[in-house]
Amino acid sequence: MTVIWFRLSCISLLNRGQRNISIFSNATPSNLNKVVSDAEKIVGYPTSFVSLRCLLSDELSNVAMHVRKLVGTKHPLLSTARGLIYDSRNNLQMRGLVVLLMSKAAGPSQHTASDHLPQDMVSGIYPSQRNLAEVNELIHTAFLVHRGIINLKEWTNSDGLLKDMQFGNKMSVLSGEFLLANACTGLAQLNNTKVVELISSAIGDLVQGIYHEIHSSSQDNSLTDEINMVTWEEQTFLSHGALLAKSCQAAMELAKHDKDAQGLAYKYGKNLSLGHNGTSLNSDLQLFVKSSSSADPVTFSFNSAPVVFHRQIVGQERWCHQLQRAKTIGRKMDYTKLRSTIKLEKGVTSTIDLCRYHGNKALESIQCFPSSEARSALENIARAVTKF
Repeated sequence: MTVIWFRLSCISLLNRGQRNISIFSNATPSNLNKVVSDAEKIVGYPTSFVSLRCLLSDELSNVAMHVRKLVGTKHPLLSTARGLIYDSRNNLQMRGLVVLLMSKAAGPSQHTASDHLPQDMVSGIYPSQRNLAEVNELIHTAFLVHRGIINLKEWTNSDGLLKDMQFGNKMSVLSGEFLLANACTGLAQLNNTKVVELISSAIGDLVQGIYHEIHSSSQDNSLTDEINMVTWEEQTFLSHGALLAKSCQAAMELAKHDKDAQGLAYKYGKNLSLGHNGTSLNSDLQLFVKSSSSADPVTFSFNSAPVVFHRQIVGQERWCHQLQRAKTIGRKMDYTKLRSTIKLEKGVTSTIDLCRYHGNKALESIQCFPSSEARSALENIARAVTKF
């Protein structure tokens, strides 16, 4: 558990160098909320990571009291807290829900140990699998909270008062560490060394993925050709997919399923994440496929999937020329003009094809599981997150 805590702490240390005013990605597809709501009924109850033990603890109440002091400021911790309570545009609980649905879809194993009896299951899910889903959400949410730590070296007056940003950073660190401590405790209580190893390695992947993101954002990546789609997928999986994929695999381990079942669960989580979660394909695509008025401000990362595809298609020399033409007289980037240029090529359609590919691979990976409401819900989620 010491190794796990070290890796969890690294998340906080890595993210303190970033400046993120907005925590959440773009809104999910409109029908995803209904799919998630229907799926929650299958597993027994809403699967938000916030358990009653966490909500009613004295520690969290004390943290919440201090977070209230940030009301009226622009610190992103407020947006995170608001989203944890309720945000119809984001499904923070979906990751835990996927773990529970996977657990129910696979059902009990024929090799289940004597301490895992069918009568111990609630709505077809073992208590240990529900605890695992909560650990997954705790780690993911702590990651979101730590991502909201602002780099004060890049602070400007438009971001709000400096003292508010400093206090908000302190509360982000404290809140995130509280969630991570609860995740460590919950993980240890599962009493399964292989599951501990899996989740520990996922946290290590998460730290590595964050490092790559920070390294990329600190350079002028518009003029480099270091990021290709192979590298993009590897880095995106580390920072946005490893935790879900290995949590799905761990859920199979808790029910004593064989390696084949564990591998299928892993593949579903991996492909679902690559097709949707975080800053991955679906989120990257929204800016290029949705309609927006000319008055809406447009910005996007040069390491987003459509841009990386576009750069590979047109070549580095032509890409550099396009960047120069998209700059204004003041040498600032006109993202609206650059977006129009990118949409003329096949980068966007290639990204859509890749997103659908991962959606189809996710669907294929669960076809060996018995037909059930849980499997249908997993299929509906995979379709919803790759729909445009």
